[in-house]
Amino acid sequence: MTTEPTEILTDPEAEASITAHPLDSGVYPLLSKISAPADLRKLNIEELESLCKEIRRFLIESLSVNPGHFASSMGAVELTVALHYVFDTPEDRIVWDVGHQAYVHKLLTGRAPYFYSNRKLGGLSGFPNPAESRYDTFTAGHASNSISAALGMATASKLSEANDRNVVAVIGDASISGGLAFEGINNAANSGSNLLIILNDNDMSIDRNVGSLNNYLVHINTSKAYNTFRYRTFRTLSKLHLVNESKRGRILRFNNSLKSLLSKEQNIFEGLNIRYFGPFDGHDLARIIRVMTDIRDMKGPRMLHLRTVKGRGYEPAEKDPANWHAPGKFDAARGVREATVETGNHKPKWQDVFGKTLTELAGTNGRIAAITAAMPSGTSVSMMQAAYPERSFDVGISEGHAVTFAGGMAKEGMLPYVAIYSSFLQRSYDHIIHDVAIQGLPVTLCIDRAGLVGEDGVTHHGVYDVAFLRNIPGMTVAAPRDARWLRRLLRVSQLEGRKGAMAIRYPRGSAVIGPDDQAKLPEEGFEMIGRGEKLKDGKDMSILSLGPIATEVSRAIEILEERRIDAAHYDMVFANPLDESILHEVGRKGKPIVTVEDGTVAGGMGSAVLEWMSDHGYSVKLSRVGIPVKFVGHGSPSELYRLCGMDGESIARKAVELTENK
Repeated sequence: MTTEPTEILTDPEAEASITAHPLDSGVYPLLSKISAPADLRKLNIEELESLCKEIRRFLIESLSVNPGHFASSMGAVELTVALHYVFDTPEDRIVWDVGHQAYVHKLLTGRAPYFYSNRKLGGLSGFPNPAESRYDTFTAGHASNSISAALGMATASKLSEANDRNVVAVIGDASISGGLAFEGINNAANSGSNLLIILNDNDMSIDRNVGSLNNYLVHINTSKAYNTFRYRTFRTLSKLHLVNESKRGRILRFNNSLKSLLSKEQNIFEGLNIRYFGPFDGHDLARIIRVMTDIRDMKGPRMLHLRTVKGRGYEPAEKDPANWHAPGKFDAARGVREATVETGNHKPKWQDVFGKTLTELAGTNGRIAAITAAMPSGTSVSMMQAAYPERSFDVGISEGHAVTFAGGMAKEGMLPYVAIYSSFLQRSYDHIIHDVAIQGLPVTLCIDRAGLVGEDGVTHHGVYDVAFLRNIPGMTVAAPRDARWLRRLLRVSQLEGRKGAMAIRYPRGSAVIGPDDQAKLPEEGFEMIGRGEKLKDGKDMSILSLGPIATEVSRAIEILEERRIDAAHYDMVFANPLDESILHEVGRKGKPIVTVEDGTVAGGMGSAVLEWMSDHGYSVKLSRVGIPVKFVGHGSPSELYRLCGMDGESIARKAVELTENK
């Protein structure tokens, strides 16, 4: 039985325009001939080594002009080639974690001629996507799910006719620190399922890894001589048929005991009764092929630990893997990122407005602390880290822990600010309710990358935060339309006497700068919470917007003026609590209302307004504009706004339809 992935909203015309661009066989003599992993298996080791060089050259040339996740894929070339060489994919399953490193996998599974469309509207996804290829076995975009998913596959195979199928989970040293990965490992250790976990250890995530597990992995080299001796002994005993699966348990326990005695330390994975091999050089192709071949047909859970270098084969990326994780366009020959060149665009990023403002507030309020989950640079908590390291905390890929940790700090009098991307915050929903909201603790959720984020696509869009937060009792949910409003919200959130949780959502990219953005902020108190702002009066209809999408509403109003439709515009600012004075004002007019937000229309701000109007007896025509109840694919933000009917022209059309059908 096969399952069909949920349909992803994209542009059929854009999809139809994506055609194959065959690789130049003169430039890529080997890679151009690989249409499936079966072709790979016809090559000898020398040809495979040459293929790895071609792949790296292709990645450099392709990603320098069509940006994507660069350093991770460069570091996983040999690993990926070895996987598809040793395992019978797609019959054998490979489950990638996050998927930042999966470009090589795509090149080897028939998608090299289409790679020019990577992350473009209608083109290849930047992450493994089962709807795209049968070689992509499971959705990857968030960290730490590969072991659990792979264990589920292995267990299902064990219970079916596919009992001999191999299932491989590939997980990085950052992702394995996530709680879900530990849960998966713990279950795998006792399952007996045929699961191989490959730990791709490059001592890096996007930012430098943190935590005791990372330190453990850095030093897990329990006698290289011993590991080599054990591996060679295992191969010899296997060939002599002196080692078999029936004796696995006793041999494993004896091995673990012997190793603990000789090395005076216990391997954490072997302590869980998972057979552990490594660490090995993840760029020694011949050796990792040999090791994978030797352990491929073993039964039960086992782990292969490979040490790799992020950015391998491109010196600038090897030296600075964090900035070359997703570098944007770059000059391949000079190794210079376009982002480092002066562009004349001096608009600050939303995240930087947050980071700078929080750091300034922390200078006068010693109760403020910043928390992030492995994304200090991505959220600009790094600014706070630089100024107040003792009050800045990177907890690693542990979003649920980040929220509960913040709850504990708040209980003891601190004002913690938790900066997490919207799509990752979804993982901490129970923690928000149980460990913060029920106790009314003053934790502030600073929700970065809210709304449609663009080329990272379906797994990264920040679609649901307003809908899943606004119904939590005591939760304030706000979305500033510009940089000044973000600073106002942050300042009010830290005032003495603050009670209850607060969420402030803002998008990716450059912040909207208002005409009075640098003016002195008004001295205001908690009375501003739940208060919106009228931006324009109008007699024919009202448009209520939430957040920076107010810019698109302004464009829509200009179009409506050409149609002689006079529309009022209100910035609601808060999805919870709503500004009831605004709602009474527009309700009493009896004119059509359009709500506009960069979030799901199901349960979002528009739904809240609709509920309020019904509860208060107002019978007005109301239409909601936002992200439809579909998963949205990848493309530029402007393309996705048009696709979802959220751009100025689409908003104007919706308003015209509403007013003409009175």
